Amino acid sequence: MGESLKGTWDADRDPLTALRSGDQGPFENFVRTEIGTFLGFFQRLGADRAEAEDLAQEVFLKLYRSAASYDPQSRFSSFALRVARNAWIDRRRRRAVRPQASSLDETTDDERPRGADVSNNDLPVHQSVEIAEDKQRLAAAIRTLPRMHAAVFELAVIQGLPYGEIAETLGIPVGTVKSRVFNALRKLRESLGEGGAA
Repeated sequence: MGESLKGTWDADRDPLTALRSGDQGPFENFVRTEIGTFLGFFQRLGADRAEAEDLAQEVFLKLYRSAASYDPQSRFSSFALRVARNAWIDRRRRRAVRPQASSLDETTDDERPRGADVSNNDLPVHQSVEIAEDKQRLAAAIRTLPRMHAAVFELAVIQGLPYGEIAETLGIPVGTVKSRVFNALRKLRESLGEGGAA
């Protein structure tokens, strides 16, 4: 369904440390490698394709601009995901002030419905359709979660980050992370009809 950052961008491969010292290569490689990761991150949180692209560009721009003041006290991947999460929260806040007329569930002719994956070419058509429908149901269920539960679910289950790193990224205690993951999973099971409490 989702994927974590594809590369290990810490220590000697930290894109912002390299950028600060004048080497743009690692940052350019980071953008090329991780664009799909950030698009998926935002789409799973409810963005359509165009908005996900805007948000991913915004994240890369914010990361680039932060190079001069960047202090690698924590892992770069945590820092990058925190920037992405903040970009999403800022976008939601702006939307709340100035709502758009179109529904988030609408699609245009040039975009796939969220959660659809056309990479299942080896499967029979009916199985590909079932997989796409399951992904759409899951994406829709994730969008019904409270914002903080969705963020923790994304980081823990989809990105595969350890609870300690999630706590650091979100600025909350590890116990709160565990509680939110538990509650998110319970609500998703209920939404998807898998019954009962976890």
